[in-house]
Amino acid sequence: MANYVEFYQVTKTFPTPAGPQVMVEDFNLNIMEGEFVTLIGHSGCGKSTILNMCSGLIPATSGAIAVALREIDGPGPDRGMVFQSPCLLPWLTAHGNVLLAVDRVLPDASRSERYDIAAHYLELVGLGDALERSVKQLSQGMQQRVGIARAFATAPKMLLLDEPFGMLDSLTRMELQEVLMELLSRDRKTTLMVTHDVDEALFLSDRIVMMTTGPRARVGGTLAPTFPRPRIRQDVLDASDYYTQREVLIEFLESQDKSHRNKPAVSANNPQRPTSQDVRELPAAGIVASPSPPTLQT
Repeated sequence: MANYVEFYQVTKTFPTPAGPQVMVEDFNLNIMEGEFVTLIGHSGCGKSTILNMCSGLIPATSGAIAVALREIDGPGPDRGMVFQSPCLLPWLTAHGNVLLAVDRVLPDASRSERYDIAAHYLELVGLGDALERSVKQLSQGMQQRVGIARAFATAPKMLLLDEPFGMLDSLTRMELQEVLMELLSRDRKTTLMVTHDVDEALFLSDRIVMMTTGPRARVGGTLAPTFPRPRIRQDVLDASDYYTQREVLIEFLESQDKSHRNKPAVSANNPQRPTSQDVRELPAAGIVASPSPPTLQT
């Protein structure tokens, strides 16, 4: 598999009353075609900022992001996004919300074809009997299923997931993780996900990218879960190295929490770049240090 997504020296700065704030700095990452990569790190480290830049919703301050060898200059139908909140139109039905997206992306298809595509993906996520229910009649988990169906129905080349199960109870979360795994087994899309959940990252990901604590966050290391696909949850939990890999992630997060508490406050007059101390505590087992910057292909 070739590199499909490339982040090269990406930096994002936001204006604040105290002056410009560098949220993400010199972020470098390559994602192979068909790979499932998860960003994990403490709140405020810029995970969602990275995702939003990749979607084209916000521009990078400097550096470049390319998908399929094309530099991103805004949103596009090649990237489908699932938000933490379902972001549905409440006056439409479940089917109407998915159909609206399909209409925009496939205007040349016949009306019946677009109708069938929307219905097909709602059936795949388990909502075949709820096509004509209004959003108000759907539970939070059902609404998120609609959001997932909408993302897949538009046939994007890349899937962006911003804590898609973060607002759900644990049982619904696990059920929708299984739904997502089933959809990806049918259509292996290149996927970038943000999560705070270590177990979710281990279960779903091909590679987990750990971000240093912001501001000026960057890649602190990566971990590649060793569990074969297709994955069965109980088999993953029973794997001999599951808790070893889980501990690697937790120790990294704890080390970043400690470094953040000991780090001087950042202001416009006292900018701080991450030092070797910020990433020195990476556990040895199963972790790879931040790679050299990738070469952006044009």
